[in-house]
Amino acid sequence: MGAGGEVSRSFVHLHLHTEYSMLDGAARVRDVVAKAAADGQPAIGITDHGNMYGVLDFYRTAREANLVPVLGEELYFVTTSRFDRPKRAEHDIFHLTVLAESTQGYKNLIKIASGAYLDGFFYKPRADFELLE
Repeated sequence: MGAGGEVSRSFVHLHLHTEYSMLDGAARVRDVVAKAAADGQPAIGITDHGNMYGVLDFYRTAREANLVPVLGEELYFVTTSRFDRPKRAEHDIFHLTVLAESTQGYKNLIKIASGAYLDGFFYKPRADFELLE
């Protein structure tokens, strides 16, 4: 932060949970994009927990505000297989934040998010090393 509390133009929020982070995010896309634009930030990222539901809304809103949208997700990650269904007590889930750097990266994120839901859903949509390859 600069003098007087203003945000540096080189600062970009990359880890952001919006209202699309179920039970976890309260920030509305339009509000955080407007704040980032007002602060002079050149870009803003989205990394909702376990889903990419808000990406389209976020992308459009950021572009309308002349901000570069950085698309991502905070994955629920397991070091075992996403196909495993362990007892809840022995189930370790970690958070792994991933960001798309290109159109191909965005396509890869969609595959990871879809695989986590379709194959890895056990309490939460879980990704594993195989999905990240």
